[in-house]
Amino acid sequence: MKKINTPDKLDTLSPQAGNTNHTTDTLSTLFFYFAILIFIIGFNFTDSPPPSGWYQQFMPNLNGQSISDITFLDSLNGYAVTDIHFILKTTNGGDNWDIIYNDTTGNIFKRIIFINQTTGFVGGSIVANSLYYILKTTNAGTNWFYINAPFQSTYQADMNVLNIDTIWTVMNETLTGGVFLTTNGGANWTQQAAFGNNNPSHIYMFNSRLGFIDAGGLRRTSDGGNNWTPITGAGNFLDMYFADSMTGWKCNLGDMKKTTDGGFNWTNEIIPSGGNIFDGSVLKITKFSGDTIWSFGGSLIVGGSPPTRGILFRTSNGGNNWLFQLPDTSIHINKYFLGQFINSKKGWAYQLSATGIHTTNGGNDTFYTYIKNVSSNVPKEFELFPNFPNPFNTITHIKYQVMKSSHVNLIVYDVTGRVVATLVNQKQSTVNGTGIYEVAFDGTNYSSGIYFYSLIVDDKLIDTKKMILLK
Repeated sequence: MKKINTPDKLDTLSPQAGNTNHTTDTLSTLFFYFAILIFIIGFNFTDSPPPSGWYQQFMPNLNGQSISDITFLDSLNGYAVTDIHFILKTTNGGDNWDIIYNDTTGNIFKRIIFINQTTGFVGGSIVANSLYYILKTTNAGTNWFYINAPFQSTYQADMNVLNIDTIWTVMNETLTGGVFLTTNGGANWTQQAAFGNNNPSHIYMFNSRLGFIDAGGLRRTSDGGNNWTPITGAGNFLDMYFADSMTGWKCNLGDMKKTTDGGFNWTNEIIPSGGNIFDGSVLKITKFSGDTIWSFGGSLIVGGSPPTRGILFRTSNGGNNWLFQLPDTSIHINKYFLGQFINSKKGWAYQLSATGIHTTNGGNDTFYTYIKNVSSNVPKEFELFPNFPNPFNTITHIKYQVMKSSHVNLIVYDVTGRVVATLVNQKQSTVNGTGIYEVAFDGTNYSSGIYFYSLIVDDKLIDTKKMILLK
């Protein structure tokens, strides 16, 4: 039988002599919380951890090639390209991938873009008969054929496809690179700009007129690329997303910025850092609805092999607050480079090798501000501390300590005993002073009310405490 520690000081009040109603109310309160605790213990603690909102997916053997780009058209159909050789397709949401194009000439694939369910383009360094091309399909990838690329191109660093006729491509080669545009599907190309040593590696076009490149710093066009104006102090970008013509975000490793005036001015966004966050890089931005945006690239120290796990950043209020999610730690992926959400529930995140994760229910329930080790002392016992602040709106912090290397679960329940969040589900240790930990619980997506949180170590309940969410 497991030893159960009951919650300490659950609204304990000393009854006054002769006050029967007060005594009855107090006993009723104690019985209520005790009943909730027994419900939680009896129905929610099993030998298996709560299921993750993510599961792992695998591509076929790619002979060591790295995925360079991935895109999903809907919940079932997606495409990916590797650095060399392969174009892949899935028709069941990434559970199975087929190689639909196998190039043996050494062509380099960097970007894959579909403008509808049937028409797509692949850019990179695609060579035939000493000329350079872009690959195109008009039948959902069954067949691919060449369209002209700029004759100066020895390496297309990035590509942006507006429609079947209008395509921009950029090359960062010093002498012959720059920004190139076709408005007739590749029959003819115009070099719109060249910046020598600062020729761009990335381009983002929101529509036919508004767009950005990274040419020795951020440059903006409002006339379809005929003129590019430098934006002082904005920095470069690896990826960019605009919700409308005024509001957008861009990322460059650990730097995330937002604009609300169409890209003339950019302000810093605060991405979670510190604590056990090993790498706060942001490499890719993807939006799924309203003010909710996901980004990928960071990693968290969790120990084990490998010692880090990939994390996903998310904001649900347009960037005012960014939190991060740690997918199930049984998935040993140390960084996610590519990904996409197509709606509020369905999304993917992939590393460069042939594996990634997929959610159909919006991912895990829990988002962190950080996971922080707060003490160098090795504790003498396991302990769960009161959350602070309490009551809270909408973020509170929970501290706990472990006395030896153990598998730790920190779980949040509502008053019915239903699991609403798993804050920690991993092995943690006291090696090198990592004995006392702190984690944040974000109640943004939960209703006001009473919640309980329990510390479970090696399948043994250590303690349960109450917290109150007030909005």
